[in-house]
Amino acid sequence: MVKKEIRSDIRREKHRKIRNRFTGTPERPRLAVFRSNNHMYAQIIDDVAANTLVSASTLDKDVKAELEKTNDVAAAAYLGTVIAKKALEKGIKAVVFDRGGFIYHGKVKALADAAREAGLEF
Repeated sequence: MVKKEIRSDIRREKHRKIRNRFTGTPERPRLAVFRSNNHMYAQIIDDVAANTLVSASTLDKDVKAELEKTNDVAAAAYLGTVIAKKALEKGIKAVVFDRGGFIYHGKVKALADAAREAGLEF
């Protein structure tokens, strides 16, 4: 009998393969995206120094106050603008986009497009 793989295991494997292809540097850190069923998280990470430079999520009080729901495309787009503004304040202009193994569609795409419109380059 053929066993069907679990979707989360497939995503983790894709993310591992993506992470083997690129890393964040001090000049061009990595914008990592994670989405759960209820929230979205975005971090800008310098993999050389192994630290998070900027982070934002729909759990943050100031972000959550602006949103009606925390798990839709509008929330993802707002989170993209928030992470881009925080990054520009820290002097980060160019990043490498890490979709975290998720399909580049819907919420992940909305976050990426909003971050680009707010000034991040990737």
